Amino acid sequence: MMGKAALIDAIAGTNRGLLATESQKQAILAAIARLEDFNPTPRPLEATNLLDGNWRLLYTTSRALLNLDRFPLCKLGQIYQCIRVETTSVYNIAEIYGLPYLEGLVSVAAKFEPVSERRVLVKFQRSVIGLQRLIGYDSPANFIQQIESGKKFTAIDFPIKSDQQQGWLDITYIDDNLRIGRGNEGSVFVLSKA
Repeated sequence: MMGKAALIDAIAGTNRGLLATESQKQAILAAIARLEDFNPTPRPLEATNLLDGNWRLLYTTSRALLNLDRFPLCKLGQIYQCIRVETTSVYNIAEIYGLPYLEGLVSVAAKFEPVSERRVLVKFQRSVIGLQRLIGYDSPANFIQQIESGKKFTAIDFPIKSDQQQGWLDITYIDDNLRIGRGNEGSVFVLSKA
């Protein structure tokens, strides 16, 4: 599909948006809007087979995520958003790299609740921040398994009061390997199936 290739091309070299210039941002938003007009899945939340799984962030305008790269001596590794439809759970996992043995992880677990054909309410429930080796982290799938089994981690591991921390996300495009979302803070997310 032409529009998809154009979007991937526009995103290339922006390091998920960190390095995007103003004109690149405009071009990417235009490519996103064109693709959204041809969303092959008009009811994304019913397409659970597409939605479920681990997604890797390709591009975002979310300051909260991009600011993770601002820590001294740290570089932002992969960012994943892992959706488990069966348990209405979503896990945001950011890998942080810097000094040897000090590879970190910033993770938030949330519950989602569909409120329309394409919008979900997201209620954040738990945050885990720590060193990958102390947590025993080697992949998103393994880490999520540990969370779901109720494991407590050697990390900053704390519950989030969900009445204070919630938002919504519209899924504006989804096919078998690409998903676009727009959040309540005006943020745009482009993800590929990991």
